[in-house]
Amino acid sequence: MPIDEQLNAAIDAARAAVIAIADAGTVGDHLRAVDDGERLVSHHFACLKPGYVGWYWSVSLSRAPDSDKITVNDVVLLPGDDAIIAPEWTPYRERIRPGDLSPGDVLPPDEDDIRLVPSWSAGDGEEQTDDRFYAREVGLGREWVLSFEGREMAADRWQDGEQGPDTPIAQQAAGSCNSCGFLVSMAGPLSDRFGVCANGMANDDGRVVSFDHGCGAHSGARLSRSAAFQELPPTVFDTVGVDDVDEF
Repeated sequence: MPIDEQLNAAIDAARAAVIAIADAGTVGDHLRAVDDGERLVSHHFACLKPGYVGWYWSVSLSRAPDSDKITVNDVVLLPGDDAIIAPEWTPYRERIRPGDLSPGDVLPPDEDDIRLVPSWSAGDGEEQTDDRFYAREVGLGREWVLSFEGREMAADRWQDGEQGPDTPIAQQAAGSCNSCGFLVSMAGPLSDRFGVCANGMANDDGRVVSFDHGCGAHSGARLSRSAAFQELPPTVFDTVGVDDVDEF
């Protein structure tokens, strides 16, 4: 359907409508007329408001059938394709990263957090239910413990992180953490994959490391022959000692 000619030509009426609500000097040139439907047209004007580069004023006009009276439906300020707009809002819980919490900050878990289960139910549904490691937590003060999903999420995060096997320091290490004397064993269902580094000279001291992680501070590390101390052979020409010179 072709654009309504009467509404298409009503540029002055549209400009008057936007000038009535906009700050003085913020309405620029007419940019375009857009056909929004039967007897419905929007006129766009450039926005000259500081800080709104790429935005435009949009004035929606309409008229009734067999009527010459133009009605202003709406006047809005909209972002164009090149406009600078704020990023899409992200809930605060999704924005928080490790290290963001300050003293006094509180970050409670969601009520339906899949990472946690009541301590009395931990272990249900797993292959090895005879041990029920978390069953001993019942009555010992912890109402919630890690669920199977929570443990796997933590394991994946540690395995893929800086204390995993894919870091440059681990890939160039002579030995892995599972054979290092500085590795402290953990208890619980993650003890077969992770431990804690106790080497005060290592980068990961006090951190959870995967068994296949590694670094140059391994307990079995030794300097190569080229890097070790080597006794130098006797000098051929003595440039250090003092020569005795006969007096003339």
